[in-house]
Amino acid sequence: MRRSETVKTSFQELEIWKSNLSTEFRVAGAIHASYHRSRFLTGLAWDLLAAAALLRPLGKPRSLLMLGLAGGTSLRILRHLLPDCKFTAIDIDGEIVDLARKHMELGEVGIDVHICDAYAWLEKNRKQFDVVIDDIYLAGKTDVFRPKTWDPVLLDHLKQAVAPGGLLAVNLVTGSGHRAMQTATRNILRQNYDEVRSLKTEESMNEILIAGSCIPSVSVLADYLPAFGNWRDRMCWKRIKLRKIQ
Repeated sequence: MRRSETVKTSFQELEIWKSNLSTEFRVAGAIHASYHRSRFLTGLAWDLLAAAALLRPLGKPRSLLMLGLAGGTSLRILRHLLPDCKFTAIDIDGEIVDLARKHMELGEVGIDVHICDAYAWLEKNRKQFDVVIDDIYLAGKTDVFRPKTWDPVLLDHLKQAVAPGGLLAVNLVTGSGHRAMQTATRNILRQNYDEVRSLKTEESMNEILIAGSCIPSVSVLADYLPAFGNWRDRMCWKRIKLRKIQ
């Protein structure tokens, strides 16, 4: 894989890396979005986000809201698994979305995309979704960061967007520099939801927290394994671990 170009959007500087089969957007030294022509899974956070959406207590979601779209890697996985689900996505950086349409075939995924500030959009939103995924990160000079700390107003907006019987999934970068946000997110979700569970893989530097009621076990994911024809995809899917946050 070689770097083909560097692009500065209004919000971040990203490098576009390509091979004959794959494309990556890299921001602040990390892979920000990934696309492969013959595979879906990466072993990283996007697999976990896709898996989280499939753990809705009432079964397959019919609608999903993604806050923070970028290249749409996780939604590409979910479109393969949920061909009839309605996807809505919010992203503040319209330029990176356009780049994903150009380099990652994002337009084929079938997403209703809104280019705006996700927090402002949530404040005005009156719709509800079976699954809401909060993947809002911005790029700093050396690392990514969540642009807003948790407060009761933000949590209320997220809760209002989740339909009865649905779930909220929050992506968290782990490791040095991110522990305070990880701890705060765990605490506020535990205080406001019946159940909070964590999805991780050994390879990923992320944790996906799922909040809701009666969240099923990880065995539900096994039902989707036959949908992946590539052995690497199946291997990545089997490595996903789910545990309860005490």
